[in-house]
Amino acid sequence: MSFIWPPMLLSLGLIPIGVLLYRFLDRRRRSRLAAYGGSGLALGSARRPGFRSRIPAALLLLGLVMMSVAMARPQAVVSLPRQEGTVILAFDVSASMAATDLAPTRIAAAKVAAKDFVARQPSSVTIGVVAFSDSGVSVQAPTNDQATVLAAIDRLTPQRGTSVAQGILASLKAIAAAEAGPFSGDYYTNPTSGPAPTPTPTPTPMPAGVHAPAVIILLSDGENNENPDPAAAAQAAADQGVRIYTVGIGSSAGTTVTVEGFQVFTQLDQATLQSISDTTGGTYYAASDAQQLRSVYDNIDTQVVLQPQMTEITSLLAGMSLLLLFAGAVTSLLLLGRLP
Repeated sequence: MSFIWPPMLLSLGLIPIGVLLYRFLDRRRRSRLAAYGGSGLALGSARRPGFRSRIPAALLLLGLVMMSVAMARPQAVVSLPRQEGTVILAFDVSASMAATDLAPTRIAAAKVAAKDFVARQPSSVTIGVVAFSDSGVSVQAPTNDQATVLAAIDRLTPQRGTSVAQGILASLKAIAAAEAGPFSGDYYTNPTSGPAPTPTPTPTPMPAGVHAPAVIILLSDGENNENPDPAAAAQAAADQGVRIYTVGIGSSAGTTVTVEGFQVFTQLDQATLQSISDTTGGTYYAASDAQQLRSVYDNIDTQVVLQPQMTEITSLLAGMSLLLLFAGAVTSLLLLGRLP
């Protein structure tokens, strides 16, 4: 325990002085009563007090001690619940995300729900944005600046093919960069520019979910048509203990979308997304409409941890001191018939 105003602890020295002064005045009062002589009341009052009569004094002394300590504004290390972690929003920006089976379009609905999720996060949660089509890039490094994250989400537009694995690898790279400190590479504002991030070296396998404060929320229709294999990328995330929550955007019935003048049929590939979430210890959510997509985020939480931090406990001690002083006054009335 430490104190913000330690000189106030000197007030503790006044307590024994007050006790000695009280005893002196009490003895003088008793001696005056004894001087009347012959009075049963006086003789009864002069008797030595019993154990029960000392209880009020003990409570009052404890209350005064706590009040003096509270005046010094004590601090202590207290473990407080705190929601924290790193969340990577990995958006599928392939051409199929322009499909309208999720109104107004798949990507538009995903962006609206994601922005609502960002707005509800505390400042202790850092959020990054990754976009992937035939490659994966970090559009926004993890940050607790919500306005920056929302602007990055607004910039996303449908591009070319789909490589779910590249989205996972780019997300893992963003997590590693956030934990390592300032990132030395480039972050792109356009998911079609720049080279794809190189996969990180394969780490020593860890139990699923070990890296609990860092999660990936992967929003995609799951239609993978580019290398590498999504299963291998999911295993790389699992080996690092990073959970991936997959959100299926679109309908299993599918729809037709126009890509560079061609009509292309696209439908939700739930099996791929389910496999990714199962491998990493995450959860798969199917979002067949905009309202259901918003509710998905209510079930995705970052880890709530007990964070030790120095906290002022003045109010706690002050409250305890007032309770002790009140208890002392009440017991004095009950046992002695008078206030102290």
